[in-house]
Amino acid sequence: MDQAIYFVVMAVCVLALAYRFYGIFFVRKVLAADDKEITPAHQLEDGKNYVPTKKWVNAGQHFAAIAAAGPLVGPVLAAQFGYLPGFLWLLVGAVIGGAVHDTVVLFASMKHQGKSLSEVAKAELGPVAGWTTGLAMLFIITITMAGLSIVVVHALERNAWGTFAVFMTVPIAIALGLYERYVGSSKWATYVGVAAVAASVAVGPHLQGTLLGDWLTLHKTTVSWALPIYAFFATALPVWMLLTPRGYLSSFMKVGVFLALVVGVIFINPTIQFPAVTDFIHGGGPILKGSVWPFISITIACGAISGFHAFIGSGTTPKLVDKWTDIRPVAFGAMLAESLVGVMALIAATSLHPADYFAINSTPEVFKTLGMTVVDLPRLSQEMGIDLVGRTGGAVTLAVGMTYIFTKISWFTELAAYFFQFVIMFEAVFILTAVDSGTRVSRYLIQDLLGDFFPAMKKLDSMPAAIIASVIACVLWGYLLLSGDIGSVWALFGVSNQLMASIGLMIGATIILRMASKRAYMLTCLVPLAYLFVTVNYAGYWMITNVYLNSASKGYNIFNGVIASIMLVLGMIIMVASVKRWLVLWKVRGESKAIPADLTVAHA
Repeated sequence: MDQAIYFVVMAVCVLALAYRFYGIFFVRKVLAADDKEITPAHQLEDGKNYVPTKKWVNAGQHFAAIAAAGPLVGPVLAAQFGYLPGFLWLLVGAVIGGAVHDTVVLFASMKHQGKSLSEVAKAELGPVAGWTTGLAMLFIITITMAGLSIVVVHALERNAWGTFAVFMTVPIAIALGLYERYVGSSKWATYVGVAAVAASVAVGPHLQGTLLGDWLTLHKTTVSWALPIYAFFATALPVWMLLTPRGYLSSFMKVGVFLALVVGVIFINPTIQFPAVTDFIHGGGPILKGSVWPFISITIACGAISGFHAFIGSGTTPKLVDKWTDIRPVAFGAMLAESLVGVMALIAATSLHPADYFAINSTPEVFKTLGMTVVDLPRLSQEMGIDLVGRTGGAVTLAVGMTYIFTKISWFTELAAYFFQFVIMFEAVFILTAVDSGTRVSRYLIQDLLGDFFPAMKKLDSMPAAIIASVIACVLWGYLLLSGDIGSVWALFGVSNQLMASIGLMIGATIILRMASKRAYMLTCLVPLAYLFVTVNYAGYWMITNVYLNSASKGYNIFNGVIASIMLVLGMIIMVASVKRWLVLWKVRGESKAIPADLTVAHA
């Protein structure tokens, strides 16, 4: 089975069957979603935040919000272990874990009138667990910003063409935002914006040898400083000026790149050149030092199950759901669609020759120790007009893999460089859109937490409070970005992401035990939780002892070690609170099907 089309057919069949049968069982039987019950979107409709939305429109916006860089970059990095471990986890993890997690978090938030996961945890598990969840969310969103940003750093370093194209999206988005703010929404403004973005890519080759091109050929340290500085201004600016219009423009690129992946894989049908498993499944790989378990789950992260989705599932989306049964296409279906994106990314990476893949994703010094000889990389570097060696991070590999697939068409060679840079721009802009939103969420969390000690900080419309919280947020993830490499930072992101998913499953198991008709339905959350909690704690322990607190390791960083340790402790506190709650609910359910009033949750 070395042709890509077989993987696509198998993935589509598995995911479609899961959506049709397991999705219906989980939503209708386990959660007992009843359309006779009024959703928060109708109950609290205000035309601003709570707005009943058609299910497929809501599913589209939810998918756009959750499908960040994770399903694109994670599977690419996980290709170090071969195509089989990643492919299996993308399918099994998404069906058993990710889709269940996203659906139950959305359901739980809706049962609490669309409140955030920390508020749901406070209601379901108690005030200690609620406050701990809020603190864990701050740590996790901070690490997520660093993990996503480091991918942008390696995509734009020493790449004047890509840097120019990405930079130009800022004034283009601001111009679009100002136009729609003061003139009104117009499809022609959208056409001009999309055309301007495409023109930014087309101008790229003409920067070679110019003063501007030299200025934009940046070292990775320079890019690492620029990103948190940019994020500060993006967070401080009104959402309509930059965040919303650039997210809107990036959605067109997202659709274009995904369709290109589908077309390339199905119609060109590339050969998978990677083996099923590599020699690095036992550890010691050039990208990730750990073994295939637990790091296949930690590395792929969002493509199979993602705690980051809990921010969306308990944020915007629960305020838009029209009917309770809509959570199947909105949450369950969107997660399965993201899994398919991950499969496509894995195919793009493994269609490259392994030596070319490792040459891109390893430093030249490390690659020399592998005893491999590159095959197509010199030709690809020439066609794309950029040195591809040592561009770690996954983003470049995905762009190269996609371009390599299309070079099977003879006439496409002339367009290879443009297509490559378009994919780079897509990934960078897409990630930066998530960074904009994530930093803003981090700012809100900081204001909320500090507001308990300094009440003035809770005022979201206060400019001084916003500036102070934005500076703290950017400094926190900026430090992580500047102090680590892709192996250490992405692993830290993976640990935090999967820990957040574990917390979501804990809350899900609690609400199922409290509300479901059968106690056994709790297993739908407990089974993935058991695997994920053990995996994330072992991975965190391994990274702390072998990398962050190991002075001989390249990723040695005491700060990262402290952050990882605190997260694991927070996760353990929430787990203890969950188990205590489960024991109480289990005993009550055993005595009577009715839950006493003091054990129910007020939804008002």
